Amino acid sequence: MKKINVILSGGSGSRLWPLSRKSRTKQYIPLFEGKSLFDITIVNNQAICDAILVVGNIDNYELSLQSLKEMGETNYQIVVEAMPKNTAAAIAFAALSVEADDLLLVTPSDHIIENKEGYQAAVQKAFEWAAKGHLVTFGIQPSKPETGYGYIQSNGDDVVAFHEKPSKEKAQDFINQANYHWNSGIFCFQAKTYLEELNSFRPDILEACKQVMNVKNSDFLEATASAKIPSESIDYAVMEKSDKMKVVKGTFEWSDLGSYEALFDYFSTKGAYVKDSNLIIAETAHVELHGLENMMVVQSGEAILVMPLSMSQEVKRIYERLLMEGNSLVE
Repeated sequence: MKKINVILSGGSGSRLWPLSRKSRTKQYIPLFEGKSLFDITIVNNQAICDAILVVGNIDNYELSLQSLKEMGETNYQIVVEAMPKNTAAAIAFAALSVEADDLLLVTPSDHIIENKEGYQAAVQKAFEWAAKGHLVTFGIQPSKPETGYGYIQSNGDDVVAFHEKPSKEKAQDFINQANYHWNSGIFCFQAKTYLEELNSFRPDILEACKQVMNVKNSDFLEATASAKIPSESIDYAVMEKSDKMKVVKGTFEWSDLGSYEALFDYFSTKGAYVKDSNLIIAETAHVELHGLENMMVVQSGEAILVMPLSMSQEVKRIYERLLMEGNSLVE
């Protein structure tokens, strides 16, 4: 029974354009003292897992390999999806690639975790639950009424319900109660437990994934068979329906750094990239702001983005427009 860190490295990172491009999505950007979020994810789990399994795409295959080597990881495998089909399928590919009894610690590659001791203690507890046949999710103590995260409602260690990203009023109501936690998107279970539950609730997804694995060529999954896989998140496909759920409430610090506002909040306490309430990230240019507050300036290559921090969620719309126009600045 091995403990395997499954790193999900898909996602376009469109809310972090122009730093994040097709050729180098957000998890591979070395913003953290020379390390990327992908690097940090590897390091966080090396001491508590026996091996790493990366599920990614063709665009980031080489970047994943480079990061694994630079972080000194030698015991790994990579599954390269032909096209994105959401997390239920991505995790099924991982579960089908290992032994049935193996314990999978499924982590996104674009989150940052601090307080390693607290994190490792939470993971060890999750491994114990998972070895008993449970599906385990990690809940984070909310620090504010965040509307960008889903919430887990619990009763002790049991999951009562998952709640979608709430309104500001609903989020405030959640954090006023002790049994609501942010849904971190980190999961733990035995490979066989996940596959059994997926077969119970979405056998069509499992069967389609098996068909793809049957014609797998090396690390790369075949496109024609992959196109037939239904796209669904693990939350909708399995977690919200299973009666085997447990929640581990993490005492570690956790951030989903998926927007510039989130980067601003994080780096405000670190003394990097933030000056006079402005976020300034420039790869090659020297940038000065005078008389402006709560602004962001991001320069990467030939692209420069300037906008109020409060509108950082709008970056995705800019990215999508450039993509539709066929602009090379998204590549």
